[in-house]
Amino acid sequence: MYRALTWWFMAQGTEAGDESAIAARVAEPAIEVSTDPDDPWTHVDGKDVSQDIRTREVSAQVSAVARVPEGRRHLIAAQRAIIAAAEPGIVAEGRDIGTVVAPAAQLKVFLTADSGARARRRAEERGAAVDVTEADQARRDRLDAAQSAKAADAVLIDATDLTLDQVIAKITSLARHHSSLACAADTTS
Repeated sequence: MYRALTWWFMAQGTEAGDESAIAARVAEPAIEVSTDPDDPWTHVDGKDVSQDIRTREVSAQVSAVARVPEGRRHLIAAQRAIIAAAEPGIVAEGRDIGTVVAPAAQLKVFLTADSGARARRRAEERGAAVDVTEADQARRDRLDAAQSAKAADAVLIDATDLTLDQVIAKITSLARHHSSLACAADTTS
């Protein structure tokens, strides 16, 4: 959602560093995200921007937009509404989901990998150079450090040497285990 907002401001010709303009217009674009893992998409004002928001240009600007307090409040409220409406539940990802957006989530996973593995994966997705990707990633990690803390009750998974299927299997196993614990603790079921 932060990428979608950043893309919209860029399309409007608004500089990412213009905090007052961002604060004043943050609620203007209609940002929608799919909650269907089999059909992921992001729309801004009805336009599919799923690919557009993954460009290097958006990545370079998103941290500046995400730091604007009014923008954070607006998008956090939108994310909380999506999570609350999801039945029977939802998997949400983001730098501050477990600490800010959904601190009472039943299961929180803090997924990490060493910077080289992350850069190789991202570069492969984008068809980009690994060294440039790693430098961009390190810059963004520094800028977003305040929103990237591990929740105290999150389970840490280091995916450096794991495949995507292995990561999914670990998280699915954790979710099943947490779900069975929640059902066992619920005396009304």
